[in-house]
Amino acid sequence: MSERPLRTLFCIGNNQNFFDLPKSEIRPIWEGTMEFLSALAALDGVDVIGTMDDDAHMVGPSTGWPWTAYVLADVRDQPTVREACNLLRTIMIGEHALWRYFAIEARMGRELVIRTDVETAS
Repeated sequence: MSERPLRTLFCIGNNQNFFDLPKSEIRPIWEGTMEFLSALAALDGVDVIGTMDDDAHMVGPSTGWPWTAYVLADVRDQPTVREACNLLRTIMIGEHALWRYFAIEARMGRELVIRTDVETAS
């Protein structure tokens, strides 16, 4: 990546459509989720730093904070962030796009560098 990448937190939430499914129909959604995560990591200009799934403590729909899952990545630029979010529109689960079941929000900033060369006041 050239220049400084955007430190990006992709926030992902399950919506009510996901929870309305019978358990027997969740597997294709899980497979679509894995396709999304693989496609995100494979995007040119995306370097995934880590992921976090909060489904043990966040049960039920999440259309805002707190989200269900997070992906932290360094991303080349805003168009690439947009392309990553757009994956929810292009990955299909049967005749529905993945966004029928999940919401995504991207928070962009810069890496917060913790300096060790500066003395702190005691």
